Amino acid sequence: MQKLLVKGKKVLSGVVQISGSKNATLPILAASILGDKKIEIKNIPLVKDVITMTNLLKYMGSNININFKKRKILIHNQKKKLKTIAPYNFVKTMRAGVLVLGSLLARFGKAKVSLPGGCAIGTRPVNLHLFGLKKLGANIKIKNGYISAEAKNGLVGSKINFPSISVGATENVIIAASLAKGVSLLKNCACEPEIKNLTNFLIKMGVKITWVGKREIKIIGSEKLRTVSHNIMFDRIEAGTFIIAGALIGHNLKITNIEPKVIGRELRILKKMGVKLKTKKNEIQVFESKNIRSISIKTEPYPGFPTDLQAQIMVLMTKAKGISKIKENIFENRFMHVSELNRMGAKIKILGNLSYVYGPQNLNGAEVMATDLRASVSLVLAGLIAKNKTHINRIYHLDRGYEGLEKKLRKCKAHISRIYN
Repeated sequence: MQKLLVKGKKVLSGVVQISGSKNATLPILAASILGDKKIEIKNIPLVKDVITMTNLLKYMGSNININFKKRKILIHNQKKKLKTIAPYNFVKTMRAGVLVLGSLLARFGKAKVSLPGGCAIGTRPVNLHLFGLKKLGANIKIKNGYISAEAKNGLVGSKINFPSISVGATENVIIAASLAKGVSLLKNCACEPEIKNLTNFLIKMGVKITWVGKREIKIIGSEKLRTVSHNIMFDRIEAGTFIIAGALIGHNLKITNIEPKVIGRELRILKKMGVKLKTKKNEIQVFESKNIRSISIKTEPYPGFPTDLQAQIMVLMTKAKGISKIKENIFENRFMHVSELNRMGAKIKILGNLSYVYGPQNLNGAEVMATDLRASVSLVLAGLIAKNKTHINRIYHLDRGYEGLEKKLRKCKAHISRIYN
């Protein structure tokens, strides 16, 4: 079992190059099943979830190769019939595995996909995925932990109004509708930048997709798909994480390979808290920020503040003067990092989906345990500002979504190392 050792109070400076987005790469990999022409996906992040998804596609028979040095994936499923099953072993650690359901149904008319796993941050049911796919004509049953779906005569375009906003369900239905006969009109869609990256990829493949409103998408199913070369967008959650690291204990930390306008809401909130930063076209500089102010925020679907940055900004709140408040509106179990932060000297109270952070508090190093992907990195951030040493256990969560985190931090003068037991 591996763990991270962090020696705190070391000021960060230097340059951090942000990787491609995990959350953009995974649905695009799932969508690769749709076509039989050559596909090139560039700027991929070398993280565990991406490797797991490529291994799932290989198991299904996909001709897929990763060029680790160039950070790109090449796929060519020329006239190939793939297995239409996604087993539990591949999907249990990665919720995005359920996204192959839509692409298998669309291309082969059937699919058997294990109910997904991932982080234990809430129930995250697949009911909205199934709701949308049924509207496209799929017959679906759930038995023995698997979703069995069939569309013998192919999927048919439909009007779909999602009862609530779901990123995964939006992605799955977009992918499925890409080969459906006729026109699909999706309403109340998630509109995250990663979904825009997916629709741009599908448009390049030859699918006619139009965003007719902020949360409304029109899709005309296509029978013939083209060769495509596509760039994965930057990881906005990784960018936000390093900006917060710079705010906590940085001195002229430069974050590159990003688009600041994509994270405009996050930057406005950080500035309101007193974080000193300067934005340029493709980079952000974070300067020493001594006077952090308390704030009240709530997590919301994009363009609101992302739930995936909630744990990280909570660490910054421990340095703020006064009481900060976070209302978690996305997942019901996303405060599991609070008990670990409190063990390090934070003063945080939880009432339902509200957390109250009392500051400023001085943190002390401790032995802590990561419970999910974003909780893992929040403990790293806490360790960077804590006195003495912090040992972070169960870091396999961290490796699912952050590429070379400790290497990037060491390059910026942090004292952090991986211990192999």
